[in-house]
Amino acid sequence: MATLPQADIDLSQGVVFQDQPSLTWIADPVTKRLRGRGDNYEAVRQAVEVIVNVERFHWQIYSPNFGIELAGLLGNDPGFVASELQRRLTDAFVPDSRILGIADFSYTFQDTVLTAAVTVNTVFGPVKTGVEVALK
Repeated sequence: MATLPQADIDLSQGVVFQDQPSLTWIADPVTKRLRGRGDNYEAVRQAVEVIVNVERFHWQIYSPNFGIELAGLLGNDPGFVASELQRRLTDAFVPDSRILGIADFSYTFQDTVLTAAVTVNTVFGPVKTGVEVALK
């Protein structure tokens, strides 16, 4: 009796990776209800919105690779926060293979809030989103 699992799979020819469909449930932000399933652009648009609204490492329901780190930006200079936010946005989207990168990053600073706007380039088309960071 073998102590290790046995399989008849031959991996000598290599492994072929295939992208899986991005079919997901779509949440309606107005009614706060699921309104059906969505795929492609609609699914990645929702993923972008969730990523920019979830604090990384804070919620156990999400993996450590999911979300954005905003907590460490509190109390810093607006110029530093803007450059660091751009880097952190780029890092937040790396784990999702449907997202190619960010473009058109711009920000405004009013009172103690930095508001950034960014275009997220995806394989299905661009998605515009924004992030607000309280500095005090």
